[in-house]
Amino acid sequence: MELKWTSKALSDLARLYDFLVLASKPAAARTVQSLTQAPVILLTHPRMGEQLFQFEPGEVRRIFAGEYEMGSDAQWNENSR
Repeated sequence: MELKWTSKALSDLARLYDFLVLASKPAAARTVQSLTQAPVILLTHPRMGEQLFQFEPGEVRRIFAGEYEMGSDAQWNENSR
């Protein structure tokens, strides 16, 4: 399994950093770092989090990283199910 970020997600991280850096550069860096590390657990636990059935037939799930909500969309191939 491979973790891929959408361009929208990367843009959101950049906007969050730009906002937080005005108050504290170290806090902005810590927050963005924690958000980029949080989904790594999906590599070993891809079905972690609450499934959002309104996105069926896809398998979109919601996970939380601190106070932030993140979404994941598992893309399966024949060998990974």
